[in-house]
Amino acid sequence: MKPTSRLQSYLIITLCYVLAAIIGIWVFNLLRTDYWLSLLIADLAATFFIWMTSLILNNASVYDPYWSVQPPIILALVLLFLGKPEIGSILLVLSIVFWGTRLSINWMITFPGLHQQDWRYDQLKQQSGRFFPLVNLFGIQVMPTLIVYACLLPGFYYLKLGGGMNIGVGIGLLFILGGALLELTADYQMQSFRKQTQDRTQLMRTGVWRHSRHPNYLGEITVWWGVYLVLLSIHPEYWYLGLGALANTCLFLFISIPLAEKRLATYKTGYASYRRETRMLLPIPKKHK
Repeated sequence: MKPTSRLQSYLIITLCYVLAAIIGIWVFNLLRTDYWLSLLIADLAATFFIWMTSLILNNASVYDPYWSVQPPIILALVLLFLGKPEIGSILLVLSIVFWGTRLSINWMITFPGLHQQDWRYDQLKQQSGRFFPLVNLFGIQVMPTLIVYACLLPGFYYLKLGGGMNIGVGIGLLFILGGALLELTADYQMQSFRKQTQDRTQLMRTGVWRHSRHPNYLGEITVWWGVYLVLLSIHPEYWYLGLGALANTCLFLFISIPLAEKRLATYKTGYASYRRETRMLLPIPKKHK
């Protein structure tokens, strides 16, 4: 029987993630050869455990906190055991902890409980039928884990190679904090709007949502380009590690945003006009013809 209260759901998911973290750390320490490869295998082992718990609980949304919990834990452990506690390294980890804490709190506020699953997963379950456990594993969980892992690699190498500080690192850190603050502002304004109006057909067109349809996604994209810039400023020879931030950007542009907008168009009044009048990401006024 599924727990119906939010408190029960939080406690169960917290336990799942504590066990997943223990499994990931154990696997990493067991391998500890090529650090990037050991980290990847440990990350996948933790993801596989979360996938099994999602099958037991019959709810793929068990994975949702992974996006915000994984990066702070990984980078904090890398700094603790492999890195050097220099100012740039500490500021990077603190910035990601701030980002992850904000995202986790937003998840807690919006998570209804284990009796309900994200509408996107329900849609995938309906489309895939008996193959949904595999869709859940590879599409809902492994793919995002790999993308976030790729986004983390610049931070991993920056910490492992000793950190460092220059103007570029400072700009990258500002990107991370700016992106996280934009997400925080967007979430707060949206939550306030939903409390003020019970009409789900109404559009949010004030604050940071006035000129951007997805300011929260813009903030998320900005965070990971900031992490990449931190590394690139000190070690330009690792330029190719920007593929993670690029993959993350493509995930939002070609999967997350189209899915969200297709659904919003079905019940939001005047959404077609809103799309024509408002930019997808950049909060810049759009000239109307």
